Formats: sequence, structure tokens, C-alpha cells
Amino acid sequence: MKLYGYFRSSTSYRLRIALNLKGLAFENVPVDLRTGANKDAAFTARNPFGSLPMLEADGRDRAQSMALLEWLDEAYPTPRLLPQDIEARYTVRELAYGIATEIHAVNNLPVLKYLKDPLGHSQDEIDVWYRHWLKRTLDPVEARLAQLGTGDFLHRDTPGLFEVVLIPQLANARRFAYDLSASPHMTRIEAACLALPAFIAAHPDNQIDAE
Repeated sequence: MKLYGYFRSSTSYRLRIALNLKGLAFENVPVDLRTGANKDAAFTARNPFGSLPMLEADGRDRAQSMALLEWLDEAYPTPRLLPQDIEARYTVRELAYGIATEIHAVNNLPVLKYLKDPLGHSQDEIDVWYRHWLKRTLDPVEARLAQLGTGDFLHRDTPGLFEVVLIPQLANARRFAYDLSASPHMTRIEAACLALPAFIAAHPDNQIDAE
């Protein structure tokens, strides 16, 4: 397998965690978002979305991180990212997709670049935008976790799809100086995850293209 990604891309971070949790060996191939390498003709010929990550596996180039995560769980079901019980599986999806669709979609790099140029917003204004959309979804995620009474992880004693999506988003939140002091459930889960080898190896600071 080859994972085409960028060290600071939260969606690439998701895939690194998931591949590590499943014990799957992969080659990490850096694609520099800052230079627009993901929009080069050679890359978009393989991935028309021009997005990261892209996973080369089983003779096919696969894009879109959430679809990739579910494919990984079907192709390599041990250990599972999604629980077998339908209600537990729904809960994991509710929270993971909330973060993936309601935060990442409005706060990803192309959106932030567009806010700056051509719309002309300052970096301070963009930071306010970023934190607004974080709060809009992270507050209800925290409230749902409080209702569920979770421990170190959302489901049982191992991380899964929710943690795979949560941890990169919290890393981004910290980069944008978002206050997580009122989020004890998320930060407890974060601390438990970041102590695990799969998460440590996937951390942006530990990638070959890290600054």
C-alpha cells in the first residue's frame, strides 16, 4: 500500500491512524499541499478530486477519507473500527461524521485559502471563522459524550472510527488556539489515544515531510 498525504492534513492523519491500528504496512508518499502538488495533472489523472489522502491499494487509487476508512474496515476487519452492534455502530458514525462533515468541510485548507484570497479576509478573521465552526460541532459532541458516560474511548476499551476522526481535529483545534478546557470527555479520550503507538506513529510531527 502507498498512502499519498501531507503531514499536517487531518484527513491524511486519519488514514495513518487507521492503517496503524490495523497493523497494515504502508509507504508514506508526501504530497505538498502548500505548493499545490495535489492539483498537478499527474496527480489529478489518478485522483480527480485532487484531494488528500489517496490510498494506492489492491491495484486501485482510492480517495475520500471517510469512504477509505469504511473500506479499510470491510477489507481488513480485524481489529474493527466500527462495532458490530447496530446501535453502537450508529453512535460511532453519528459523532465521527458530525466532525467530518460539519467541521472539516468548512475549515479545510481550500476554504481557508479562499477566505484569504480572493475574499480578502485577514488571518485573524480566518482564525475566528475556524474557531466558530469548531465550537458549533465540538460542543454537541462533548455533550453527547457526557450523555453516553464514556471511558477512555467511545466504545469499549479500544479506539475506533470516532477516535480516528476526533484526534486529528483536536490537533487542528490546538493549532488555532481553540479552548478545550470545557471539553473533559474529548480531552480524556485524546490523552488515552495519544499514549498508544498507533497514534504516536501517525502524529504529524513524526512524518517524513514534517517541518
